[in-house]
Amino acid sequence: MAPKKFNAQPFAYHQEIELEITTLTNLGVGLGRFKLPRSLAPGTCDLELAAQPPGGGWVVMVPFALPGERVRARVFRNHKNYSEADLVAVLAPSPHRVEPRCPLFGRCGGCQYQNLAYAGQLEWKRRQVAELLQHLAGLDFPVAPVIASPREFGYRSKITPHFHVGRTRPPGAPTSDGRPGGPSLPEPPIGFLRQGSRFEIVDVSRCAIAMDAINARLTEVRAEVLARLQAGNYERGATLLLRAAGGAVTTDYDAVITEEIPLSPPPGGATAAPLRLNFLARDFFQNNPFLLPAFAAYVRDQAAAGGARLLVDAYCGSGLFALAAAPRFERVAGVEVSESAVAFARANAAANGIGHTTFRAGAAAAIFAGLDFPPADTAVIIDPPRKGCDEAFLDQLLAFAPRTVVYVSCDPATQMRDLRRFTAAGYVLTAVQPFDLFPQTRHLECVVTLRRTG
Repeated sequence: MAPKKFNAQPFAYHQEIELEITTLTNLGVGLGRFKLPRSLAPGTCDLELAAQPPGGGWVVMVPFALPGERVRARVFRNHKNYSEADLVAVLAPSPHRVEPRCPLFGRCGGCQYQNLAYAGQLEWKRRQVAELLQHLAGLDFPVAPVIASPREFGYRSKITPHFHVGRTRPPGAPTSDGRPGGPSLPEPPIGFLRQGSRFEIVDVSRCAIAMDAINARLTEVRAEVLARLQAGNYERGATLLLRAAGGAVTTDYDAVITEEIPLSPPPGGATAAPLRLNFLARDFFQNNPFLLPAFAAYVRDQAAAGGARLLVDAYCGSGLFALAAAPRFERVAGVEVSESAVAFARANAAANGIGHTTFRAGAAAAIFAGLDFPPADTAVIIDPPRKGCDEAFLDQLLAFAPRTVVYVSCDPATQMRDLRRFTAAGYVLTAVQPFDLFPQTRHLECVVTLRRTG
């Protein structure tokens, strides 16, 4: 039965259609077009072909379908100019389709690309960045090949499983770890959001993209949580934390984590000692330590390549980019909204013997107040949250007008949106380099380098 508010145009609820997938969206969803007849079958609608979107038919989004495949899909939602459908069957598979490693793939919402060979993942991510650059920033610029992760699986150093309280296992049903059924117990799923759902959780006993040490600890944590649930110790659901560093895994949000980053030397430079950073387990920090050294070194080298003597790190956290780049600059200033992260940044600078840095707590938009760096000699690194830069920050940054801006983003869509402000202010794009810190998922980090002209 269709939901009460279901829009039955142009497809009926759960109507099955066949179509060819032509591309992947930046959300990791297969996109195809379905040519609607002039008069559709009863239960749908009458829609003239002239009213259909340009490009050869009605747009249909099908998660887990790959470009070049012909699929059968079941429609579950119609929007104003596109429909969403579930993948029912792959009628003609892509040559790049592979068997997913995780049995939960397609149900768990954590991964989108386990069915796509890794080389294909990298190429489609590059294409998606190029398309966003063109459509949102209005720029035709060559996007460098995506720098791959040394590990395709088992790379994540942090996971945050969730569970709700109040949903129980029916009598006789097997438990989540396969034990024979018994009386009803308070055993809700412990894991991640189901694909396409904002509330339903899929039970995950092992995560294929998490480190082995995290999966070993996850087994213990799940048993501890289930025991506490059976004892009635939880009144509401919770989000768990498992973070690995130095071979150990902690579940304490306030634990101090130490990450050692063996940075590659700059062009023509001598090898230096690894950068050692401390931070709280709950704080933001990149979760792929295998690609992190190359990632941080690239940001460092791009900031220094324009000849600036001074560096500003506008979202400095515990000091990753500021301290990695500090040897290339005469002075470094960082700002971060989290006071605890700033305290770690200062301590990390001292512990690594880096004395020409200053860090202060505050909003990124206020970083240029009282800054005595000449803009023509200054490079700025920005690594804002997923939503991108806010207007107040961009106004102040562009008014300051530094020589070089290195914009790091985990969401190329908001990054490319912000680029319009930079190009309008006289900046030119010199490099676009994606990094695949999140294999098997739609996510990536993208580093854009801008230089001021005139």
